[in-house]
Amino acid sequence: MIFVTIGTQAPFDRFIKIIDEIAPSINDEIVAQVYKCSFVPKNIKVVDFLPPDEFNKLFDSAKLIISHAGMGTILSALQKNKPIIIFPRISALGEHRNEHQLATAQKLKELGYVYVAMDEEELKNYITQKDLVPLHIIGSKASHSLIESIEDFVG
Repeated sequence: MIFVTIGTQAPFDRFIKIIDEIAPSINDEIVAQVYKCSFVPKNIKVVDFLPPDEFNKLFDSAKLIISHAGMGTILSALQKNKPIIIFPRISALGEHRNEHQLATAQKLKELGYVYVAMDEEELKNYITQKDLVPLHIIGSKASHSLIESIEDFVG
C-alpha cells in the first residue's frame, strides 16, 4: 500500500489529481489523506481527516509515503525508515503562502535524504520504480554533537 498525505492545513488538488491519474498504471492500493480537496479522485481511496492513531497505522503499514514537503511527515518517514517522495506545494500556483516547501525540497534533495518530484513526470517515474528504498534514516533523539553544541553555547 502507498500512503499519500497532504497535511491538514490546505487542500492540494493538483497533487491529488496527479496521483489519481498515475494510480491505474501501478499495481498497488493507494490511500490518500486529502483534506478538503474539491477534486474527486476515481482511482484512489481517500479520507478527509485521520485521527493520529489511524494515520500512524496507515503510515506504518505503507511501503511508500508520498507527501507535500511538510516537515512532520518527512521526519516521520526518516525516523520510521520509509522511502518518501515529496512533491512540494508551489506558492506561485496559490498552494501555499510562500515558497518554503520548494526550499525544503531542494535542501533535502541536495542532502540526499528524500526523493523529490517537481512535476507529474518525475512523480510517475518514482512511483513506478519497484526498488525505492529509504535514502536516509534519523533517530528519534538529537545527535550527540548537536546536544554538545547547544551545551557549549548555553554554558
